[in-house]
Amino acid sequence: MSFYQEPTHYEKTILSDLQGAWEVLRDAVIKEQASKDCSQLLFHINEAMSWESVRNLNHMKNTFVLVQSIAQQTKVSDEIMGLIEDVKDVLYEVSNKIQHGKIL
Repeated sequence: MSFYQEPTHYEKTILSDLQGAWEVLRDAVIKEQASKDCSQLLFHINEAMSWESVRNLNHMKNTFVLVQSIAQQTKVSDEIMGLIEDVKDVLYEVSNKIQHGKIL
């Protein structure tokens, strides 16, 4: 019986950049939550990072728009708004690559 061998290396893709952007945003929101209630924002960030969203980027885009709207209504810091823009940039870069038939 053979066993699955651990890969010796992983290839970094744009999807790992997208995951990283969401994680950095999530960490910043958790820090800001100490001074402002960001629980609704955090809930939707977690939803955007879920398997359902990763497997369906249209769902992630819709959740992103909700995250952006809640952040504006909550009047989060400029740092978080900048991180939201970072997520947007990577998310749309991923979408653009998929539309042009690139395998991720």
